[in-house]
Amino acid sequence: MQGVSGLAVSQSKLTASETVYDFGTISMKNGKVSKTFKVINSTDKDVELGDIMTSCMCTVAFLQTPTGERGPFGMPGHGGPMTKISEIIEAGETRDLKVVFDPNAHGPTGVGQIDRFITLTDTAGATLNLEIKATVTP
Repeated sequence: MQGVSGLAVSQSKLTASETVYDFGTISMKNGKVSKTFKVINSTDKDVELGDIMTSCMCTVAFLQTPTGERGPFGMPGHGGPMTKISEIIEAGETRDLKVVFDPNAHGPTGVGQIDRFITLTDTAGATLNLEIKATVTP
């Protein structure tokens, strides 16, 4: 698999109970929607998460940690500098990753089908990709 830069990207040791979620038809007038993904380290070694990024400014993610929620993490280059997360997910541990999509972020032109990605990158450069979909109506 190749990443955006054209370099080979390895599959993360982290997995998720589901990697794609379809909200179905959602209305702009009802505002933001969210989905919580279960991120799992089913290995016998700790994994250090380095980055969480989204593919669009309309989508942000929050990671639940033992000390509380961290985030929002969003699209690189939008909303200020990207913060490195540097969070250890211990062997056998499961964490919640809440993804929030704002159907109003693109204004009236934001109707129709959407497909957004959330990428978790560990410090070894391996990635786990999650995806949300919806059909946005006014």
